[in-house]
Amino acid sequence: MKVTLDGGKVVTAHINGKTIKTDQSVRNGGGGTAPEPFELFLASIGTCAGIYVKSFCDQRGIPAEGIRIIQSVIFDMEKRVPGRISLDIQLPADFPEKYKSAVINAAELCLVKKTIVNPPEFQVHTSVINTNVISQ
Repeated sequence: MKVTLDGGKVVTAHINGKTIKTDQSVRNGGGGTAPEPFELFLASIGTCAGIYVKSFCDQRGIPAEGIRIIQSVIFDMEKRVPGRISLDIQLPADFPEKYKSAVINAAELCLVKKTIVNPPEFQVHTSVINTNVISQ
């Protein structure tokens, strides 16, 4: 992944031929043209759980239309980070009763959640871009 600083508060991730643009809200000095990076982080949790719930349903031939995941966050104001993230998997009335707890287990398999629960080590360093490369 390559991340570029694209003017103003716009920062873009380039990954596998796709781009993910972020910006800061107007309140935070940006243009509000794209989600803030932290909003994308939070969205990755709910959407990852959604992929696992959808796959669970697909494997069993259960229609996934009408399933919604409502995500809420309670912030720890002292630490200035989320203290609790809750996912409410809302199921249609005709969703098979025998799979209701299993769909929770499927959402728990989300790689984003597993990564947060077992955080990786971070390394941040600098390097110098070689601008003396001769182009042909």
